[in-house]
Amino acid sequence: MQLTKHSNGLLSIYFTAGYPTLDSTVAIAKALEEAGADFLEIGFPYSDPVADGPTIQHASEEALKNGMTLKVLFEQLKDLRKHVSIPVYLMGYVNPVLQFGVENFCKACAAVGVNGTIIPDLPIYEYEELYKTVFEENGISNIFLVTPQTSEARIRKIDDLTTNFIYLLSSNATTGKNLEVKDQAEAYFKRIKKMELKNPFIIGFGISNQDTFQKATTYANGAIVGTAFVKLLGEENYSEKIPAFIKSIKGKTNHRVQ
Repeated sequence: MQLTKHSNGLLSIYFTAGYPTLDSTVAIAKALEEAGADFLEIGFPYSDPVADGPTIQHASEEALKNGMTLKVLFEQLKDLRKHVSIPVYLMGYVNPVLQFGVENFCKACAAVGVNGTIIPDLPIYEYEELYKTVFEENGISNIFLVTPQTSEARIRKIDDLTTNFIYLLSSNATTGKNLEVKDQAEAYFKRIKKMELKNPFIIGFGISNQDTFQKATTYANGAIVGTAFVKLLGEENYSEKIPAFIKSIKGKTNHRVQ
C-alpha cells in the first residue's frame, strides 16, 4: 500500500473523525473504499484549526463535542484493517500529538495500521532533530506540505525527508476555497513537476468536483477532496450518497494504490 511516482489519477478523501457522530469514523472509511476512494485522510479534531475553513472547523467543533480524542480514535481504529485495505493517513495539528506523546502516537498508529501522518504545523527541523527516528522505527511516514511560496531548497529538503508522498497545497488559502488553475497556479504546478522530485505529490485545498480534480491530476499524481465531502456528511442519509459523490469526482476511472 504505497503511492509511487507511477501512481496517477488518485483520489484521497479527508473527513473528520467523530463527525457527524462519535462512532461513524470506521463506517465512513469503509464506505469510501467501497465507493472507489484510493486513500484516506482521517482528521483528528483540534480546538484551533488555523488552516481550515468554516466547514472543517465546524466538523472539528462537533467532533470534540461528541467526545472525540486521539485516545478514542485509536480505540475505534483497532479493527480498521478488518474493514479497510487502502492507505490511511491521520491529519491534524501537533498540539494533540504532543499531549498524547509522540512515541505513543507513532506506536498507536503502527498498531492500528495507519500508514502515515500529516501534521501541518510540525516544523521540519523539529521533525528531523527530535522525532524522525521515532516515526521511522514505527514505520510511519510523515507527510510534508509545500505551498506556492516554498523555496526550491526547502522542497528538495522535503523530498529527501519524504518516504511516501508530498502534499502540495494549491494555494495559501484555508481549506474550502475553489481551485482556480490560473496562470500563476499553473506555473507553480509546472515548476514542481519540472523539479522531477523522487516522491509522488498530491494536490490539496480547493478540489471539490470532477473539473477541479481533473485539473489537479494533470499536474500531480492525485488530489484530495476535503470540504466538499465534509459538507456531505452534514446531510441526512449521507452514507447512501457516498458512492454517487465519489463517482461525481472521479468519473468512470477507478485507480487503486498498488
